[in-house]
Amino acid sequence: MNRCICFLACFTLLFCLSASHVSAQDSVKVGIILSLTGTQAAFGEIEKNSFEMALQKVNAAGGINGKPLEFVYADDTGNSAVARSVTEKLINDDKVVMLGGGYGSDETLHTTEVAQQNRMPFLVNTAAADKITERRWEYIFRLNPPASDYAEGVESFLFEVVQPKTAAIIFVANPFGAASAKSFDVTCQRLDIQVVLAESYAKSEADFKPLLAKAKKANPDLIYIVSYVEDGALLMKQAMELGLAPKLFIGGGAGFTLSEFQKNTGKASNMVFSATLWYQTLPYPGAREYFDEYLKRFGKETEYHGAEAYAAVYVIADALKRAKSFSAEDVRRALAETNINTVFGPVKFESFWGMLNQNRVPTYVVQWIDEKLELVWPKEVASKDFIYPIDWEKVRK
Repeated sequence: MNRCICFLACFTLLFCLSASHVSAQDSVKVGIILSLTGTQAAFGEIEKNSFEMALQKVNAAGGINGKPLEFVYADDTGNSAVARSVTEKLINDDKVVMLGGGYGSDETLHTTEVAQQNRMPFLVNTAAADKITERRWEYIFRLNPPASDYAEGVESFLFEVVQPKTAAIIFVANPFGAASAKSFDVTCQRLDIQVVLAESYAKSEADFKPLLAKAKKANPDLIYIVSYVEDGALLMKQAMELGLAPKLFIGGGAGFTLSEFQKNTGKASNMVFSATLWYQTLPYPGAREYFDEYLKRFGKETEYHGAEAYAAVYVIADALKRAKSFSAEDVRRALAETNINTVFGPVKFESFWGMLNQNRVPTYVVQWIDEKLELVWPKEVASKDFIYPIDWEKVRK
């Protein structure tokens, strides 16, 4: 009798351990590459928070056909060599079924190369350099628009409202900055705006006064700046110190839409315009609910970078649910057939302008008004009327 009880106890223990092992291995693992430390950590924070919010909802609703979705996060630290290394680890050691994330264009150009070489599906949700999808690699997909699209909403605003004659373009010297500057230069050509200054700066730069002095001497009607959070804030603060007063400042997205930009810049952020890809009042399903929940949970507002990450989770989950298996080819095929609505707007991967697996979304214009980011263009979706012309003396008092 005792021998029988002992046998049953051992059997039960082995069964429980085996079940526990199966359960631990039964999740569907996806690698998420973000800049969680370094100069781009503010973007990594808002994106990881948003990934986690959506992941919880996906798993609460049944996960991937009954299996929990699991994210394995990797920090690229804003460094291309590190980015390559962590991508290889996710693929070879963590055995993920696909990859997501991708903030900095420099880093993502490397991570997507590793993914393509390993035939690993990768959904990029933020990195914007045109080259990412211009290489036409079949395993690389992008949810956000390319950098060359960022000035689309700005262009109609300039044409219909400002009608400037001259412009200066200041941009960070990397693939995102170069593509954005080139795109705005094309916009200027279309609108017959003379570009009187176009100059890049190193990502590590801290003293922008010599560059801004050149811009002041050129006396443009508008200054278009492509920067991240820290450098964007420094540029605007130093521009105020030098008394630059063009008709308007416009940011090329990126650092100009985060709450940290206003916090770091203070009154120098007031009246600054920026291109953006999303705003919480747009008529996308769940957009407002996502914004409100993020604010409640984390005590600060989200913006388009967070919305991209949140939407990416639903695109990933949708593809994995439809995939015939979790093989790379089946997941790739499922991603290619994506056609869903998200908080970031519709997602459908197409081939256009020489790009493959690229989603299309419209772009908008926001303005910092009384320390709040407002959607001001196009008029039909605006949360508040834009302020223009701008009295810079009054703004800076």
